[in-house]
Amino acid sequence: METEFRLTVNGAERSVTCEPDTPLLDVLRHDLGLAGPKFGCGMGLCGACLVFIEGRALASCDLPVSAVGGPVTTLEGLPGGDGRLHPVQQAFIDEQAVQCGYCTSGMVVAAVGLLHDRPAPTEQEVREALDGNLCRCGTHDRIIRAVQKAAAQTSGGSAVVPRPAAGQLLASQVPADGAQPGEGPRLAPPSDSPRPPVAESGVQSSASPLPADLAANPVLARWLDFSRNGEVMIRIGKVEYGQGIWTALAQVAAEELQVALARVRVAPVSTSTSPNEGITAGSLSVQDSGSALRQACAQARDLLLDAAANRLEIPHTALTVADGQIQAADGPTGVSYWTVAQPGMLDRPADSPVPSRPPDEWSVAGRSAPRLDIPDKVTGRPRFLHDLVLPGMAYGRVVRPPARAADLTGLADLDLGRDVVLVRDGSFLGVVAETDRAALRVAGRVARAARWRTSPSLPDSNDLRAFLLSAPSQDETVADQPGGDAAGPAARTLTAEFTRPFLAHASVAPSCAIARWDGGAVTVWCHSQGIFLLRAAIAAGLGLDAGQVTVHYVEGAGVYGQNGADDVALDAVLLARAVAGRAVRVLWTREDEMRWPPMGSAMLVRVSAGLDAGGRIVTWRQDVWSNGFMGRPTLGGDPRLLALTHRAGGHPMPPAPDLQAANWMGASRNSVPGYHIPGVQVTRHRLLDMPIRTSSLRSLGAHLNVFAIESFMDELAAAAGADPVAFRLAHLTDPRARQVLTEAAHMAGWDSRVHRDGTGYGVGVARYSGVAGYCAAVAEVAADTGIRVRRLWLAVDVGRVINPDGVINQVEGGAVQSASWTLAEQVRFDRDTITSTGWDSYPILRFTEVPEVMVHVMDAPGEAEVGAGEVSLGPVAGAIGNAVAAAVGVRVRDLPLTREQVTRAIEES
Repeated sequence: METEFRLTVNGAERSVTCEPDTPLLDVLRHDLGLAGPKFGCGMGLCGACLVFIEGRALASCDLPVSAVGGPVTTLEGLPGGDGRLHPVQQAFIDEQAVQCGYCTSGMVVAAVGLLHDRPAPTEQEVREALDGNLCRCGTHDRIIRAVQKAAAQTSGGSAVVPRPAAGQLLASQVPADGAQPGEGPRLAPPSDSPRPPVAESGVQSSASPLPADLAANPVLARWLDFSRNGEVMIRIGKVEYGQGIWTALAQVAAEELQVALARVRVAPVSTSTSPNEGITAGSLSVQDSGSALRQACAQARDLLLDAAANRLEIPHTALTVADGQIQAADGPTGVSYWTVAQPGMLDRPADSPVPSRPPDEWSVAGRSAPRLDIPDKVTGRPRFLHDLVLPGMAYGRVVRPPARAADLTGLADLDLGRDVVLVRDGSFLGVVAETDRAALRVAGRVARAARWRTSPSLPDSNDLRAFLLSAPSQDETVADQPGGDAAGPAARTLTAEFTRPFLAHASVAPSCAIARWDGGAVTVWCHSQGIFLLRAAIAAGLGLDAGQVTVHYVEGAGVYGQNGADDVALDAVLLARAVAGRAVRVLWTREDEMRWPPMGSAMLVRVSAGLDAGGRIVTWRQDVWSNGFMGRPTLGGDPRLLALTHRAGGHPMPPAPDLQAANWMGASRNSVPGYHIPGVQVTRHRLLDMPIRTSSLRSLGAHLNVFAIESFMDELAAAAGADPVAFRLAHLTDPRARQVLTEAAHMAGWDSRVHRDGTGYGVGVARYSGVAGYCAAVAEVAADTGIRVRRLWLAVDVGRVINPDGVINQVEGGAVQSASWTLAEQVRFDRDTITSTGWDSYPILRFTEVPEVMVHVMDAPGEAEVGAGEVSLGPVAGAIGNAVAAAVGVRVRDLPLTREQVTRAIEES
């Protein structure tokens, strides 16, 4: 029965009417409209929902509103005074202690609580105080530094810093339909600009001399405009989900146009207004979108200078630009970009490439810039899709089958009430209600009333090796270099196998989407990495034309490949069709988020190598068994959306493809060692049986391939009686690879390190995809009652750097996530379904477990810029594996490197 409750929230008395067991978080978000506390798990295990009650930081997701015992303070109400930020909030901005930022509100609340009790905490005390908070993106070191900085400020008497004005949001902060909060959505007409398919390959082909993304979207007005006085609006097809790409691309535009970064606005990404740049993946955004945007801005700058030259009747070459103001040799002209920009001026295709500004003249790019999105995330402003409320919005929930292979055979009669709509289509079940709490409650009733026919379909989780080697596969050659006369006879041959389990994305926020079905038009708001692919998939799956579907991007929590963002979008569309004309929001449960999105594939790598009499590698054979990693919507010709497999007439999703076999593609990514070896053969075995759905997960096959290669390099070094670093250098001819390896070893003091019982050091190095950035890592591992990585030293070379601190942030995050995969993570399942459905059964590294990470970015201004988000995953795994071997005295080849795996390896040795 509903009851009226009076709460004091952020100093104001509020009245709400709800059932006594309603979680406080639900009241704060849905009744009071606050966006600071976030839903993460519903079990109080992730910290995203923390609030203050009577001076204590408490989880609000599992606290009934009837049990609230005092005033509540959320992120929005933290004390600052005179409109200023709390020192912890400002320290998070100063340290850029955010990637996706979904967990940030809980981190800030926990940190404020710590400083209230302990004004000058040690680093260990900070780690322990934040141990109940989960960060999936890996910004732990920055968060610790921010808390300690805030402590120093408060203890030194510096209490507060100015709070940003709460005026109009920047363009990059507006909901993706262009609506301001409180306005109805404004829809632009659909656009179907041509775009060749782009996979997460790192390779695009174009016959044009222009950058590939600009050649595919050649109209300059698609990329930028000057319609707002004093501002430049850039439009890109790459989405922001915590990697800082919008900030870096804004720097690219500011640099090429010679304007202050503060003048650049980033338009929301939408299929209706943005250039089609395929998928935001593969660490390709700076490389591909940056080069296209740079050239578009360069050509726009020349057009504007031509117009100014004509107006001033002086040569174009006599003009320069300073912050958008056009100057002549004798000083200002009174003319700016905005006074000469005319409507339609940029409605023209890009011409032949024009020179861009050389790096030695850069003043905006090449320097660290604060992220555009972080202030919202530390102050609790609506930023995420989960915070977006559209006028008249209804709420939907989907009832999933109890097993991977299950058919709905019946549904008991239910009286769901007049305000609830039940949607049934084959085995797809969902409900739409007026509130999310009502939808969740009714979905639970529907789940209990559903009758299913299930059958075991998953392999034996205790013998994944047997599944990987016995499943039918498509075998393809990745590399075949016989060696010939260059390969001397092998005096000794070594062989080893390495495995990893299925891995989950495990985003802190469950997947979410909003959809509206208006007659023949469908509009979707989602956090997909590939909104153009999603548009095509929705259209194909529902028999629509692509022009009938518009997809707007709004940020979600950190995504590390293909999670459930695309699938929940179709869920929302199917439920919205049942209540045409209304927007319907669908949020997955934590259990669904861990059980139903694509996983990173389990893998097995078999390696053999021959050493000659002098201890040099002369032959290398590598075989990779894995499901495909290219399971995104429409890749391989199938829409590949979960609900389509459950609808009436649906069919099981075909195995994920991997496209062509290459060193930069799918499961074979980084399968060809980057060392000089005369004879190399690499074969990919793509499994044609996919009992657990797989698709892209950060670094794709590079994580296990590099782990295997770098682990085996240590084994070969030991067989040759050589130091691991010296052995690698003896086989490396690429000067950039040699440089990062030498630098990482120097950072870690490799030559002076002494392996003691229980402590070991290891090294790993690779060029990501064989064509992108370089990374070398050294790990320090302690092994006693368990395995802990204490420190990581990394040297990276990603060519020209647009935002140095952004690169370091991404490398740090990749290193921590790799450490978590390598040490702890494993999807667990029985013969019917995935059983690791929460943070208690799928552990990731916490604050007391993450290593200290030190990153050095090598100076490479003469090299083209490439991405940084995935370069560290493989080398860190290899370095940790080698350090564990040094610490415990045996090689552990099966991930994760848990205490149980180490014990088994010792027993088998």
